[in-house]
Amino acid sequence: MIKINLLAVDRERVKRKASTFQIGQKLTAGCGLILVAAALVVGWWFWSLQRESADLDQQIAAAESETVRLKTVIQQVQQFEDRRAQLQQRVTLIEQLRKGQIGPVHLLDQVSRAVPETMWLVDLKQAGTEVIIEGRCSNLDALSDFVSGLEGSNLFERPVEIVDSQVLAANATVPEIIRFSVKARLRAVS
Repeated sequence: MIKINLLAVDRERVKRKASTFQIGQKLTAGCGLILVAAALVVGWWFWSLQRESADLDQQIAAAESETVRLKTVIQQVQQFEDRRAQLQQRVTLIEQLRKGQIGPVHLLDQVSRAVPETMWLVDLKQAGTEVIIEGRCSNLDALSDFVSGLEGSNLFERPVEIVDSQVLAANATVPEIIRFSVKARLRAVS
């Protein structure tokens, strides 16, 4: 009889199966560790993105509140600028009026100095440098003295013209009156 030792062959098979099983377990454990490590990395990355997102949301909210605050400040500055412009316009207007007051005051002063006793003025109009004076007097000498007085002043150019003169008829209660209109030009102020 021939004896065949099959046990040794089985032992090698068992050893091969055991070593293959151990390699498979190690490979599975290694893949599991890689998977767990990848999950940890992805989790950490997700957590850091969440934190950055929350920080950015806070920064956006702070920027929006700062924008609202700055808009109100800009509106206040604009109101102050508008108010300042209005006040500057008023100051300029007041200064112009003060400068313009000197001319009419001198004009009235010179005209009142030239008016003789037997004359009264009815109207005085100024258009630019031209002055038209209307009035009444009791005789032509008074009108002549008035024109001479205007020409003698430093305010009017020569000649001062008598534009119109009419004698109004006298009656028993009213003496003869002369109605007149005089035109004069103001001298250029230098």
